Amino acid sequence: LEQEMNLPSPPERIECYDISNIQGTSAVGSMVVFIEGRPQPAEYRRFRIKSVAGPDDFAMLQEVLRRRFKRTAEVIEERAKAGAEADESFGAVPDLVIVDGGKGQVSAAHDEMRNMGVGHIPLAGLAKRFEELYVKDVSEPIVLPRTSQALYLVQRIRDEAHRFAITYHRKVRAKAGMRSALDAVPGVGPKRKRALLRKFGSVKAIREAGVGEIAATPGFTRSLAEKVLAGL
Repeated sequence: LEQEMNLPSPPERIECYDISNIQGTSAVGSMVVFIEGRPQPAEYRRFRIKSVAGPDDFAMLQEVLRRRFKRTAEVIEERAKAGAEADESFGAVPDLVIVDGGKGQVSAAHDEMRNMGVGHIPLAGLAKRFEELYVKDVSEPIVLPRTSQALYLVQRIRDEAHRFAITYHRKVRAKAGMRSALDAVPGVGPKRKRALLRKFGSVKAIREAGVGEIAATPGFTRSLAEKVLAGL
């Protein structure tokens, strides 16, 4: 990978980012980390998209990168404070950043990384259709040999970022659907909705629970539990 991308050194720490949403709703981003070719799940991070309304994957990717590299500066400050606890995954600087996508995603990512003062970090995008590697400042995509271990590595990383993003997206979407379903139940306000979300996790799990189990949730009575089941 160092040779194919003309990197200054072997990319020991590789971070990959992906975005998952449905027409802009329940939008999330993922960050996965591989060190020396191996996944480091303890260093994975996920992001709820906060600043982008509507289906704009480029802007969502920029938000995720902005928040990630802003945290790098914050972690450096935290390290300087005696006794402060720092998130070392954000404190580490990657040797290579990969984004899921092609020229457009690489261009958007590079603009944001340059704005954050980390435009020097090598950056590439892996496009799904032909599995080509788009590198910033290189006009033509790099086509890695199909039997290349470098291609296998970047595919693994990209697929892991996609898996992590879509898993979180489904969880967020399920919670949003649960809140929506509970909105119609009289007497179930935000606090009680949160209690149900924490305990059951999904509308399906609530439907399958008995009245007694729902009534045992903090803030609920048997009468209210019966209303919840009737409303769902």
